[in-house]
Amino acid sequence: MARTISLANQKGGVGKTTTTINLGASLAELGQRVLLVDFDPQGAATVGVGLNPNELDITIYNLLLDRAVDAPMVIAKSPKAGVDILPANIDLAAAEVVLVGEVAREQALGRALKPVQDEYDFILIDCPPSLGLLTVNALTASHSVIIPMECEFFALRGMALLVDTIEKVQERLNPELKIEGIVATMYDGRTLHSREVLERVREAFGNRLFKTAITRTIRFAEAPVAGESILTYAAASSGAAQYRALAKEVLGFDHQESELTASGRALPIDDAAARLDFGGRNEPSGEPVRAGGISGDAVDPGEPFTGHSGPADAGRAPDGGIDNTVAEPADTGESDGNSATDRSITTSIESEIDSSISR
Repeated sequence: MARTISLANQKGGVGKTTTTINLGASLAELGQRVLLVDFDPQGAATVGVGLNPNELDITIYNLLLDRAVDAPMVIAKSPKAGVDILPANIDLAAAEVVLVGEVAREQALGRALKPVQDEYDFILIDCPPSLGLLTVNALTASHSVIIPMECEFFALRGMALLVDTIEKVQERLNPELKIEGIVATMYDGRTLHSREVLERVREAFGNRLFKTAITRTIRFAEAPVAGESILTYAAASSGAAQYRALAKEVLGFDHQESELTASGRALPIDDAAARLDFGGRNEPSGEPVRAGGISGDAVDPGEPFTGHSGPADAGRAPDGGIDNTVAEPADTGESDGNSATDRSITTSIESEIDSSISR
């Protein structure tokens, strides 16, 4: 039976679709059978695997609302990403309105996916940037949630609402739902702000934060234009290495030794020690934030964060091209941490984290 994971965050632009596509492709590369579910009316995941949403006659919208349509009729093969996909286009925006009047409206996606559960090892659902009925459907159909979180201040502000929604779904609709983990995206280790945000999240969420952090690179913007995952578009890039490392974490394997790890992943939300009060079990371990999940590779505040198996020279891609991992000058955003601005940022981040964990 497939392990169904939603990738959710009500804030847009945090890397949900990028993570859905590249995590799926990485799992497929490791021999897993993967189905992507594009549950965003913008159809970004559909475009990202090489399909044109405007040319589709049948999409997940039809699957949800037409009883004569079943999942195998809608599933398309990605020509380059090595995964299957339930595609979407703008028609899906109407589904939220129509489903409001349906019986068991929150379970529509779960019913639609049930016939293909045994045909895949993983089903990854790319959720829309909202906490509406589509996202609730995705959470109800899932075993767990991965939360992509941009390493910037505003990304912290919605965490309390998201966790509250996950808890409500777990309590009322889906007792099996768990938080798989939080994955830091768009990380730039050269800036004080990114390091500060990541450290605060690590302190607050403990082992719910994946060891692998996804760094900024122009390759992530270029790959969807080609309709490919970063694994085929830039196979030797640091971004590809990071998503391969993340896939191994999701599978429960250590990055270097490929042995099962006691990582504490998929903690039950209703476990008192796993709630956001942390109960002591998820308190900070005191270990350094690790680069790309390699044990002992602490982030050096003075060096660019190149990620798992990234090149030593962050300005040069392994294939000989220019890898614009970070476009800003090396000293952009840096300071000694003692200025009034730095103290203000730190205070704001602390208050947002305190707000999240107090919910």
